[in-house]
Amino acid sequence: MDETKRVLIVDDDKHIIELLRLYFEKDGFEVTAGYTGDTVIPLVRAINPDVLILDLMLPGMSGFDVMRELRRESDVPVLMLTARSDTLDKIVGLELGADDYILKPFEPKELLARVKAVLRRITRSAPVAVNDQDNTKDNVVSYPELVVDRIRYTVRIGDQEIDMPPKELELLFFLATHPNRVFTRDQILENIWGMDYYGEQRTVDVHIKRIREKLDVIDHPLWQIKTVWSVGYKFEVKDDERS
Repeated sequence: MDETKRVLIVDDDKHIIELLRLYFEKDGFEVTAGYTGDTVIPLVRAINPDVLILDLMLPGMSGFDVMRELRRESDVPVLMLTARSDTLDKIVGLELGADDYILKPFEPKELLARVKAVLRRITRSAPVAVNDQDNTKDNVVSYPELVVDRIRYTVRIGDQEIDMPPKELELLFFLATHPNRVFTRDQILENIWGMDYYGEQRTVDVHIKRIREKLDVIDHPLWQIKTVWSVGYKFEVKDDERS
């Protein structure tokens, strides 16, 4: 890696943490460990990690409770660790803002590869530095009552600024810059998450659901994110009402 990345690993199993510490430090990461859910938020505030590896079953606050609290103040990428293969756990975790998940037992090399994949995706979707009006135009899309700004990473609905994590904003921007065009889930995954994404198509559905909930704070009759059944999604605009 070009620069040292900080990874925060939170698991109540000290053997797992020490094993992962060996793998990540050997690959150039700076590793900080936590063992209870209550330590996560203070550690995130203190070290500002580049990525968080979070076990769901923790003493104190559960991983789910941690995610609810964390996403109120941080967009740090999160990979969940879970010993349960329950699909509901995965869905809830993704809905709460996790970026990926991996089942226990796992291969440390696979977890390391997934962390690197998440960091590559974050780097690709980082805000673009611009100095001229043309570039600004290319990175801002607007419709009546909606402005998505990929330079400042802000979304405005009416006169409200909406909190939206980077991945949700990138997905909304992607669909809104291709009005009335249908994209399959695989196409969305490739464009937003990248070819090296290890997750599943359900990730797209979860992010779309969260974006819709945020857009629905006002009525928006001239545009909507529409589900095209058995195909995917599109940003539907009536008469291409771009402002």
